[in-house]
Amino acid sequence: MTVYRLSNELIFPHPSLSDDDGLLAIDGDLSQERLLLAYSNGIFPWYSDDEPILWWSPDPRFIVYPKDIRISHSMKKILKKNIYKVTFDTHFRDVISNCSNLRREAGTWITNEMIEAYCKLHALGYAHSVETWFNDELVGGLYGISIGKCFFGESMFSTMDNASKVAFITFGRVLENKGFSLIDCQVHTNHLESLGAVYMPREKFLELVKDGISKLPLKLSL
Repeated sequence: MTVYRLSNELIFPHPSLSDDDGLLAIDGDLSQERLLLAYSNGIFPWYSDDEPILWWSPDPRFIVYPKDIRISHSMKKILKKNIYKVTFDTHFRDVISNCSNLRREAGTWITNEMIEAYCKLHALGYAHSVETWFNDELVGGLYGISIGKCFFGESMFSTMDNASKVAFITFGRVLENKGFSLIDCQVHTNHLESLGAVYMPREKFLELVKDGISKLPLKLSL
């Protein structure tokens, strides 16, 4: 397999040309135009500070249908008790920064370059955050990109038990009510599997994305 080197031209090779691990291309930039083009074609950036920008489209893909989010009996009790308060798009930079710190501890990176790029997408109305609060302290949350009726989840964090799950479940209900097709989880984690995420062949995923991003409005209003 050939890994493609991107130029200044806003174009990506087809995701089917990625290698066995899902790596499709390197280089390019994190401009708003390129990022939106990437997500619209089932591609996302994931790389470390000491690497060039790496673009991925794994097969199979890991996704959640909003209507199929799994809520365990114990989580239902937690949600009913209203232990946490959940807000939307109030502290985007704080959420992505907390995700970055968590990733750094795990050995992967949400680089400063990525933080700034996604904050710009947030200002444009495409990137969104969900915040979980306990006694006015930010203790969990998630962020991602929304285009049409597709939400492309990027990362989540939690400093208290179940705080990120509360954010995900609460946000999933919002997306279901707004008729969203899917939540892209990118790759498998046990955490997301416990919430109902399933594998999907990339070809089917790309079909759903193509249909979902064609739906109006393009921007999610929370």
